[in-house]
Amino acid sequence: MAAAMRREIDFLLYDWLKVETLIGTAAFPEQDRQDWDAFLDLSGAISANEFLPCYKIADRDEPQLVNGDVHVQPDIKQALHTYMQAGLHLATVDTALGGMGFPFAIATGAMTEVMAANVAASGFVMLSIANARVIADFGTPEQVATFAQPQFDGTALGTMCLSEPDVGSSLGDITTKAAPDGTDTLGARYRLSGRKMWISAGDQDVSDNIVHLVLAKAVQPDGTTLPGPKGTSLFIVPKILPDGSRNDIAVAGLNHKMGYRGTPNCLLNFGEKDGAIGWRIGAEGDGLKIMFQMMNEARTNVGLSGAAMAYRGYELSRQYAAERIQGRPAHDKTQAKPVAILQHPDVRRMLLQQKALSEGALALCLKAALLCDLANTAPDAPTRQAADSLLGLLTPVIKSWPSEQGLVSLHQAIQIHGGYGYTRDFDVEQLYRDSRLNPIHEGTTGIQAIDLMGRKILSDRGRCFADFIAQIRASAANADPDFAEQAGQLAGLADLFETTVSQLLADGSAADALSNATAFLDAFGLCVVAWIWLDMAQEKTWACRYFYAVEVPKIPGLLAPLSTHQSLTRDVPDHVLV
Repeated sequence: MAAAMRREIDFLLYDWLKVETLIGTAAFPEQDRQDWDAFLDLSGAISANEFLPCYKIADRDEPQLVNGDVHVQPDIKQALHTYMQAGLHLATVDTALGGMGFPFAIATGAMTEVMAANVAASGFVMLSIANARVIADFGTPEQVATFAQPQFDGTALGTMCLSEPDVGSSLGDITTKAAPDGTDTLGARYRLSGRKMWISAGDQDVSDNIVHLVLAKAVQPDGTTLPGPKGTSLFIVPKILPDGSRNDIAVAGLNHKMGYRGTPNCLLNFGEKDGAIGWRIGAEGDGLKIMFQMMNEARTNVGLSGAAMAYRGYELSRQYAAERIQGRPAHDKTQAKPVAILQHPDVRRMLLQQKALSEGALALCLKAALLCDLANTAPDAPTRQAADSLLGLLTPVIKSWPSEQGLVSLHQAIQIHGGYGYTRDFDVEQLYRDSRLNPIHEGTTGIQAIDLMGRKILSDRGRCFADFIAQIRASAANADPDFAEQAGQLAGLADLFETTVSQLLADGSAADALSNATAFLDAFGLCVVAWIWLDMAQEKTWACRYFYAVEVPKIPGLLAPLSTHQSLTRDVPDHVLV
């Protein structure tokens, strides 16, 4: 699996995305491919030798809450220590802070291997990398030194504390409060009280300290809090305070999950006594605006994990189908002996679907990482702006398409394995359970759909969307002549989506559009990946042909509800559903 995945990552990074064009730019002046390959080699070795061996062990031996502290499976602890001691979590950290300053695209390729080997273990470092980046970007120098630097040093890990027991994705409605408690060298200090739910790695015994980024409502001088997002601020709340004492944070319980079991998922109580001490990061009321950086980073990483697990499932299916001897092909009964199931047409169909979905999802995620590099480091402003706009438009797709289609791919992996795939003896069973979280956490598929339709298209009046459609048309026009049929299909999709969005903007009925937003997201995701597959067609001919023959024709049906100017799902009477 490791060798095949590395070949795929190398193809996508170097042959397709041409990331070597970043070498020698102002952002990456002294790096070369040899540096990047050595980093990818080390990440691959640690993934295979440290994270993969404890994949099933950590699923069986779940984290335990003992006397108020959470203990994780020891082999995961050791793997994480090895990972951080090697400095792999420092890939994209600025060199001024002790990091490597590598491109996001290279770091994403390396993280793919970790996620494929043990997605639950990858969650610890993924969250901490994003947490420390927020502090480094928005914190004071003292906050960076006290709370980000220990994460860079590997002695602390970070989390994000957003949701509450009664507040999921509607973060403007949180009730956790932060009462002002003076000012010190770390900035404005507060005492927090409230409960946070679904906190991955909210407590653990891997690191010496845990740095929580907590959304809360700052208490005003009159004792009230401001409603909605504008009343929401962000606070750094460590488990262990700078003076070495333990903060007023308690683990109220662990959630026992279907998958992702190696990562503890906690209900945390802040301020059971005098209030958990925290320091505001950024201005009061800017909490959600700041936190969107970490949320978007987490969303792209969720998509990446979906792609990574789907790809691993595909590799396991390929191996099993080549080795499993059973039956004779339906189209050729002259075979004297049973053959490998790889020779059965329906198994080949399922493998081709797995290939098209998993490789397409991984290509999407690595392209997103390169867009991030260009948005942050391109030498000219127009290139930075174009990359940032496209990345913003595609973020809901990057999060949701690999999450949803990864499950489809792993469904076929289990089917290919037959009864064995339904047992815990084979990894595809656990991969499916682990992947089932992806359409839920960091914003459900429905929330991503509303974000795409509401914020990225309707609120923008379709401007960024029109730029993307222009890119689609350009790709179709410049496609290799050998793929003229697929290019024609892609050009037709550009027309279809342009007409659909123009009608939605003209009608002005946001309610109808948002009611059918998930169907639009599904269709748009297929279109985006079709665009990617045409770009890779010369190197991956059969997967591209499959995608255009089988997946692309689904798009008109998905868009059909948006042309009816009504919403059956919104208008259906309650008594039909309850």
